[in-house]
Amino acid sequence: MASVEVSTSRPYHIVIFGASGFTGQFVVEEVARTTAEGPKGNLTWAVAGRSRQKLEKVLDQAAAALGKPELRSSVDIIVADVGEPDSLATMCRQAVIVLNCVGPYRFYGEPVVKACVENGAHCIDISGEPQFLESMQLNYDSQAADKGVYIIGACGFDSIPADMGVIYTRDQFRGTLTAVESFLTASSGPEGGCIHDGTWQSAIYGFSDSGKLRSLRRKFNHKPLPVVGSRIKRRSALFFSNEIEQYSVPFMGADPSVVKRTQRFLVQEHQDTPVQYGAYAGVGGIGNIVKMMFAGLMFWFLVKFSFGQNLLIKYPEFFSFGFFSKAGPTRKQMEGSSFQFAFYGEGYTEGHDPSEGKPNCKIRTLVQGPEAGYVATPIAMVQAALTVLNEPSALPKNGGVYPPGAVFARTSLIDRLNKHGIQFSVI
Repeated sequence: MASVEVSTSRPYHIVIFGASGFTGQFVVEEVARTTAEGPKGNLTWAVAGRSRQKLEKVLDQAAAALGKPELRSSVDIIVADVGEPDSLATMCRQAVIVLNCVGPYRFYGEPVVKACVENGAHCIDISGEPQFLESMQLNYDSQAADKGVYIIGACGFDSIPADMGVIYTRDQFRGTLTAVESFLTASSGPEGGCIHDGTWQSAIYGFSDSGKLRSLRRKFNHKPLPVVGSRIKRRSALFFSNEIEQYSVPFMGADPSVVKRTQRFLVQEHQDTPVQYGAYAGVGGIGNIVKMMFAGLMFWFLVKFSFGQNLLIKYPEFFSFGFFSKAGPTRKQMEGSSFQFAFYGEGYTEGHDPSEGKPNCKIRTLVQGPEAGYVATPIAMVQAALTVLNEPSALPKNGGVYPPGAVFARTSLIDRLNKHGIQFSVI
């Protein structure tokens, strides 16, 4: 398999591309923390981006934050730019895996995928943009398979907790799991919390372009996945959830599409029973609902026009009530924040025929962890990379473009996450 052959001949197991970006700097720290977990206990890695100066600064910051002064001299720097294909090719030829932290991916993601496929490097990203993720599958899956290269999207928060959470729930269920609903809640400490506006920009471009996603999906020509057992009930746009005892809304991120792609792969490749999935997010009490509805109406109105999109991009704090900001959260805010996914599954005990009668058994699992965007995301991304490096024989037999659950369903990724602060448990 490519991961084994490549690792002996390339100077770096991991290259972090976009290492000086807001998320990239935390990925650098996370890789530095886990160097002993590489193949044979020694991870070789480098940082890459447009500006050598900024990359040097990020290594200085990481060295200070971790008390590892040797980082500055022991980690190599590669200058590479999305706009310069030759520089990307040079970077990819030196890496077993490229961790791509440069978003929005709809603008900057494809050149990196293309360079990785052409130069035999695996690629892991943290995109939450269904249009990007699915267009990469459409355009590069067969090329990546021919090269034995794994292109794995959505390997941060929120899709690793969601996608692996569904797989964990299925694996813990004694019988045939047929449906899962997840409820995401996030909490912040006394300092409050926010998300860097890169995620906000991805949402603006995604919603303004949603028609293209529908036409893209038609090109796959997929048949609907079979429904086993009772059909999952779709909930309304706003409802009080007895499960988490707060008002909830359908989750607007990539999770439903990522989980569906994983389920489709598991059905086609392993003849697994497909799990139906509904994703929701808790929004708290009435005060939060009023804010959310006001912000939502403004967003829906403005996102349809280019002048509105420019306003949303220019003033993220104003239009999101401070939920998104150009500065991103402080380290203090990150320390006080956490997330929790509660999964409610149902299905049939062993020996019961799912084609007869309603589900007769339920399960509840939790995935919980630290601050989602810049603590949990680097952990998930780096552990995904280490799983590819250390467990090549547990990956799908062919390279290709995959969602995380499809690649990691038969690996120890969940055990690795448990050891690094993202906890999976059965209630």
